Amino acid sequence: MSTHLTRRNFAKGAGAAALGITAAASAVSAQASIEGRPKPVQAAATFPDGFAWGVATSAFQIEGAVREDGRGASIWDTYTHTPGKIRNGDNAEIANDHYHRYLDDVGLMREMGVKTYRFSVAWPRIFPNGTGQPNAKGLDFYRRLVDALLEAGIEPFPTLYHWDLPQALQDRGGWQSRDTAQAFADYAAHMAAQLSDRVTNFFTINEFFSFVDIGHRGFEITVDGKKGRIEFAPGLRLSNAQLNQVRHNAVLAQGLSVQAIRAHGKAGTRCGPADNLSTAVPAIETPDNIKAAEIATREMNAGYLTVILEGKYTDVYLANAGNDAPKFTDEDLRIISSPVDFIGLNIYRPSAYVVASESGFRPIPFNKSHPRMLSHWHLLAPEVMYWAPRQLHSLWKTKEIYITENGCGASDEMSAAGTVDDSDRIMFLRNHLTHLQRATAEGVPVKGYFHWSLMDNFEWSEGFAERFGLVYVDFKTQKRTPKLSAAYFREAIARNAVV
Repeated sequence: MSTHLTRRNFAKGAGAAALGITAAASAVSAQASIEGRPKPVQAAATFPDGFAWGVATSAFQIEGAVREDGRGASIWDTYTHTPGKIRNGDNAEIANDHYHRYLDDVGLMREMGVKTYRFSVAWPRIFPNGTGQPNAKGLDFYRRLVDALLEAGIEPFPTLYHWDLPQALQDRGGWQSRDTAQAFADYAAHMAAQLSDRVTNFFTINEFFSFVDIGHRGFEITVDGKKGRIEFAPGLRLSNAQLNQVRHNAVLAQGLSVQAIRAHGKAGTRCGPADNLSTAVPAIETPDNIKAAEIATREMNAGYLTVILEGKYTDVYLANAGNDAPKFTDEDLRIISSPVDFIGLNIYRPSAYVVASESGFRPIPFNKSHPRMLSHWHLLAPEVMYWAPRQLHSLWKTKEIYITENGCGASDEMSAAGTVDDSDRIMFLRNHLTHLQRATAEGVPVKGYFHWSLMDNFEWSEGFAERFGLVYVDFKTQKRTPKLSAAYFREAIARNAVV
């Protein structure tokens, strides 16, 4: 609001204009008051009946208890204890102590009104050495968690791989080895056999780009003209040929795990990946730009969702890779494209704005002044919540879509009154849900939304420095305090609408 908008001219009507209230709307409201009728209220932007409202977490970020009950080491245990890799030297040995406090955390979800919970299973809790004899105590923890969720009326959606590869497998080549793809399928088969009596839906692999590209090459990013680097475990810097082969092994693991779940899960067990789709948003909503954005999205995901859903690598992808293209067979492609029941989308920001050009599309660079959230990588562009599921459905006719992650880090601080008033997160939620509701209203088959995250946790390379939760966690005492955004989310769930 302009500094020239004084109390005097606000009273004369400038305030109504600044707030977007038209003269006509003001007149209608005034007449309604005179006649004693309720003032007109805009119809709520509702979601489809049965829309699944949930929250999400991952094992390494919240569980702690890394040496208890037979759990083996993961690549993230190794990475967090490598000097200089994690901000402030933080580690996740305790994290949120969820392994011991899971009943309290389920209670928080129940009080918030969530209907679904996406969590991940720690592979090294189940197979400490990656393969071989399963660890019964590790499996028992997830059985207890699932039972507690079901008792609270919350549907479990476990994710089988959220980046915590057993260190024993990394020592034998990790994702550079094709054997790891088969090891993952064997692990998926075991989990389906053991949990599908009480779990219907499994997410297979989470965010290919994050654990493949960022974990095996690193990602260069420029913010405000300054270059930075994002790196994840295992912290390798592979050649183009090696990285392309890791990509192939990862999507091969996806296909093998789908086949394993179908073979070993009970009838009706469903599965699909949860991926951070690289999304191009049309800079201006015209037919040509919309088509250009779809072309860009298909090519940007050529190594991951495109090959999974089409059963082939695009010509452009293979041509660009040249002699560094992955080695594969026709049988590999058949396995990779094993039909899935749904696709999960982790949506935080678009990869690019684009406009149409003679070559198909032209990326528009983000202005230095483009707004962003607390995380230096997190540009604010809520319209991506409309375009990502719309493009997924338009390009590949996906029948069921879940938003498996969406959220933001914020500078959350506890007030003297014991509250956390995270206004920016509420702004983020309201705007993203508005665009998601537009997609569902137009018939895009989005079946549910999982907010990232239930609570503050170990935020990978940022340690505990960034807070993404709806619930504030004091990591010294482990006290949980729902933030104002938790109240907003509870209200949205109760109304099944943007509020």
